[in-house]
Amino acid sequence: MIDQLKEINRRFEEISKRLYDPYIVNDQEEYRRLAKESKDLKPIVEKSIKYLKIISNLEEDHEILKGSDTELKELVHEEINGLQEEAKKLQEEIKILLIPKDPNDDKNAIIEIRAGTGGDEAAIFVADLYRMYSKYAERKNWQVEELSSSPTGIGGFKEVIFSLSGEGVYGTMKFESGVHRVQRVPLTETQGRIHTSASTVAVLPEAEEVDVNIDPSNLRIDTYRASGAGGQHVNKVESAIRITHIPTNLVVTCQDEKSQHKNKAKALKILRSRVYAQIKAEHDAKIAAKRKSMVSTGDRSAKIRTYNFPQGRVTDHRINLTLYKLEYIKAGDLDELIEAIKVAHNMDMLKASLEDP
Repeated sequence: MIDQLKEINRRFEEISKRLYDPYIVNDQEEYRRLAKESKDLKPIVEKSIKYLKIISNLEEDHEILKGSDTELKELVHEEINGLQEEAKKLQEEIKILLIPKDPNDDKNAIIEIRAGTGGDEAAIFVADLYRMYSKYAERKNWQVEELSSSPTGIGGFKEVIFSLSGEGVYGTMKFESGVHRVQRVPLTETQGRIHTSASTVAVLPEAEEVDVNIDPSNLRIDTYRASGAGGQHVNKVESAIRITHIPTNLVVTCQDEKSQHKNKAKALKILRSRVYAQIKAEHDAKIAAKRKSMVSTGDRSAKIRTYNFPQGRVTDHRINLTLYKLEYIKAGDLDELIEAIKVAHNMDMLKASLEDP
């Protein structure tokens, strides 16, 4: 690992010099690429400098132990124990940082939330999750854009699709994919009984045109008049768009905008990300056949979390974490939940990398 760290430090120094090169400064694309690489390497470099310094000190201390100065050897003995503990801790932290990063982590994300079992209550829960993620995005200074929705007229949604734009969005949100359950007394319940409802969340990396090439000849585009929650037509022109990707049979509809052009642009944005996600899922399945990860990032049928209102608790079933902070989490305070999942995932990846031949 020491040789690997020295090579990373050398690369970091090389990039730092190149970022001051006038030719690089004038080439914005290359400058951004190098700046991103420098940012990614910096946490490893900072840890490795401390680690390599400790290793150097330990080597010097062991040389002293070979000498004849008894008093100095006693001092060194005490120092070695502390240095070894610190080195061990840094080594574990560096191993985590050296885990290959998901290239999609820096992408923006498209979030799709759909009502599952529970009827009207499930639709209201979709609205609750949408509000929760929107508030979390506000805390993170991310931009939220609603792309498509199917309101129910009772303050809920059958489905809502939105994008989150900002730094490291997909890498932060990807573990939210799966089934979210809610346990509470619905507003429509007259006898005070607790019901369990569910909604599914899918988090897709937002795909650019360079990520996936969609041949226009493989698209079937239909237009129709947009309708409201009760099914009535809300405008007189065919502004709503339905796009079918023939090779995969993926279908995207969008009617939120009054402009057909804007609806088409949003629908293509969603479709591109779904096609990209399907390609990614096939790739991930091949890896999963070899290695079973504890923390899922894509299985939409897996029950991942329960929000229990009577007890004010939220439980993440993947890591058996329960927090009695429901009101805070509803208000977008998701960091503790998400960071715990990230740590579990990193430890799982580290374990898997050590088991690989």
